[in-house]
Order: sequence, then structure tokens, then C-alpha cells
Amino acid sequence: MSDIKLSTDAIRYIALFESMTGAPIKDCLIDDDRIICVVNNGDMGAAIGKHGDNINRFKKAVDKHVDLIEYSDDPITFIKNAFGTIPTKSVEISDKNGKKVAYVEVSSMNKGLAIGKSGRNIDKIKRIVNRHHDIEDLILQ
Repeated sequence: MSDIKLSTDAIRYIALFESMTGAPIKDCLIDDDRIICVVNNGDMGAAIGKHGDNINRFKKAVDKHVDLIEYSDDPITFIKNAFGTIPTKSVEISDKNGKKVAYVEVSSMNKGLAIGKSGRNIDKIKRIVNRHHDIEDLILQ
């Protein structure tokens, strides 16, 4: 895992999130109008809260869309978690010219959702996966 550098704003969001939810955050990326939080493995329930109360309270406080991703030491599990509610059929990681590349298969029906508007979703996933597992590229199949 490469060294993760947090911005001052990210540190503030982490502190606020942890104080509001009691769930520890491993990483935080700020992306224009949304915040991407990587929650420690096993703490997703606390982060979301009963009926979504915790995450909704945090969203209201920061007035941004918030994506939660559950961390995993296993890169394949982490990639699947990063896709959230989009089902992945398979994830394979291989070395290509000395660089780690993940090949992710999603159904053609979910491809547009996986890519997102102007590629925002896939870009977010690529960035977060690279930060935690040094996977330099992610290719949808």
C-alpha cells in the first residue's frame, strides 16, 4: 500500500464522521460534490447506523453526497466493495509490463452505472483502489 496523504479537509471530515458515527475511517477522498470514505473492515454497520441514521446525519452536516467503501486487505474483495451495489461477475488482477491491472467484469446492463456520468464512478474506484492496493489501472469487461 502506498502512503496515503490526507488533505486538511479530509482530516476534518474524518474527525467529524468518527465523532458522529463512532466508526473509524481508514481513508477519505474529497471529489467536488462528494466525499468517499473508506471504513475499516467490520465497521460498515456502525458507519451506516440503524435505518441509515448515522450516514444520513453526516450527509446533512456536510451537505455532500457520501460514498462508503468497506476496506479489505484482499484487493479483489476491496474492488468488489468499491463497486458498492453494482454486482461484479468477476475480478482478476494481473501484471502487465510490471504494473498491476485489475480486470472487472460487470453485466452489460450495469456497465453504464459502473462507469458513471463522465466516467466519475470508475475514476473514483480507480483512485481509491490505487491508493490502497497499488493497482494502477482497472479495466471493465
